[in-house]
Amino acid sequence: MSKAKKSKAPDNTIIRNKKALHDYFVEDSFEAGMALEGWEVKSLREKKAQLVDSYVVLKDGEAYLLGCHINPLNSASTHVIADPDRTKKLLLHKKELAKLFASVQQKGHTCVATKLYWKGHLIKCQVSLAKGKKDHDKRDTEKDREWQIEKQRIVRHKNR
Repeated sequence: MSKAKKSKAPDNTIIRNKKALHDYFVEDSFEAGMALEGWEVKSLREKKAQLVDSYVVLKDGEAYLLGCHINPLNSASTHVIADPDRTKKLLLHKKELAKLFASVQQKGHTCVATKLYWKGHLIKCQVSLAKGKKDHDKRDTEKDREWQIEKQRIVRHKNR
């Protein structure tokens, strides 16, 4: 009899912000809903988005995502004027907003969007509380990553 293979869960990630993970130490993450228009959802189904220069602004007790670029599809509705860099409202609980606001007031802390993903039929944004890295921290992270790859290569070579 052959072993039954476990089927992997489908990858629900739409897009990751790798630059934010490179530039910041991520301390805490929150799941936020997003107020989107129809054409934006259609574009996100096709993974036509960029989070590279996006950030979260906390204003008047609400959170907004700025700098998230969603490319409109050619097949989108003709009567709707698509603004690819539109500010999107993030939907968070009041306690989460209060925690983010208090943390951002501290020196060196910021709020960034690290991931967009599907949760059921809804699109969620992973908002992370982060602290900026210095250049030497970035070099250390890169050295660690290269060492892990080299270590795997050595182990693979030994097991041949």
